[in-house]
Amino acid sequence: MRRAILRLVYVGAVAALVLSVSGASARSQSVPPPKYREIAIDAAKWIRSSRVDTLFGYAWPPDPKDPKTFSTALYSGSPGVVLFLLELHAATGDPAYLFEARRGADELMTKVLSEANMGLYDGVAGLGFTLGETWRATKDEKYRKAALGVVRILTEKAGAVGKGVQWNNSNDIISGSAGIGLFLVYAADTLKDDKANWLAIRAADRLLEVGIADKGGTKWAMDSTVPRLMPNFSHGTAGIAYFLATLNKAAGGRRFLDGALSGARYLQAIAKTEGDICLVQHNQTDGLDLYYLGWCHGPAGTARLFYQLAQVTGDKTWMAWVQKAANGVLTSGIPEQRTPGFWNNVSQCCGSAGVAQFMLDLHTVTRDAKYLAFAEKMTADLIARATRDDRGTRWVQAEHRVKPEQLVAQTGYMQGAAGIGSWLLRLEAQQRKRAPFVRFPDSPW
Repeated sequence: MRRAILRLVYVGAVAALVLSVSGASARSQSVPPPKYREIAIDAAKWIRSSRVDTLFGYAWPPDPKDPKTFSTALYSGSPGVVLFLLELHAATGDPAYLFEARRGADELMTKVLSEANMGLYDGVAGLGFTLGETWRATKDEKYRKAALGVVRILTEKAGAVGKGVQWNNSNDIISGSAGIGLFLVYAADTLKDDKANWLAIRAADRLLEVGIADKGGTKWAMDSTVPRLMPNFSHGTAGIAYFLATLNKAAGGRRFLDGALSGARYLQAIAKTEGDICLVQHNQTDGLDLYYLGWCHGPAGTARLFYQLAQVTGDKTWMAWVQKAANGVLTSGIPEQRTPGFWNNVSQCCGSAGVAQFMLDLHTVTRDAKYLAFAEKMTADLIARATRDDRGTRWVQAEHRVKPEQLVAQTGYMQGAAGIGSWLLRLEAQQRKRAPFVRFPDSPW
């Protein structure tokens, strides 16, 4: 009964919040802004309820109902929780969050040598990024040394193939050379590893070699062994071209910019552009008429390439393409309407948090109030979908579009409370004119 009462009170408060966020211009001066930080703190409370003490530190299962399963993947595992705690410490100044993050990083340090995967979101590169951010927050050299150790591992594991190197058959942001390359760029810039850019260049040369000419541009497969092409950010051309543009910005080399531009031309050629929008199909076998809206396969991710090209080239027409991508979201009818490409998911990868983050990023660079209003609108809906009780706040959702019946509350970053909580802290930081602490290697904003 007590939980039911708490639930009713929470839903009532959220309903009032939803009514108050119809737009920045319509909000009464007497209505206080939503308390995003408090909700993020309550999400951290729920995440903490699943925490497990290990021999070396802390770990958090992605699904607390299955506490024996742990993950070192930045996508869904403990690294994302550590990054959320670092952001929470930066927002609140509470040393307890930094202590908890350190204990999580201490556990992750012991997994670096045994991690079999190399990727940014599912392997050792993601561990390296998390340890690097922990070093930035603590200035404890052991974390920097551990992150630099990841660069050494990637150097040792890189296989010379063709004109460059690769770590597996994957080319993409999630597990392949593009994501690994972005970590290496981060390591060169943040950790001051002089050799990291050289290895990133070698990876980029291999990606240029395996690109496929088509429609006046270049496309890339997620994996040379997977025939289905998914052209957007997480698994395809947009993410790979983004890495090439980022490397051009960091290390020079006209061939990388040319490759990035060629990838963008391909995306322009296949995009749905009626009505001043830009939406790129989910995949090129059975998903030609399926359009996602989030980070993984939609405008929230693919627009990152266009924005990076605007920064690298100085060509303002690329910003027009960023705004076309945003228009594809603004005119979609979400969050009131759920589409085949935007289902019961509120997380950073596929859902509301990732879309809202895109809109806030675009507001930050354009100062256009409509983007901030839409970010707040998406966030009000996100909060309304929360579950809250005496354990804290979490979000029960369907991670997979094709498995809507599989509903679970997760702790991680790209699919779970850590990523949603981090988004709420980003929006709170915007309100307070405070810069967020963590910036992911695949973000140009």
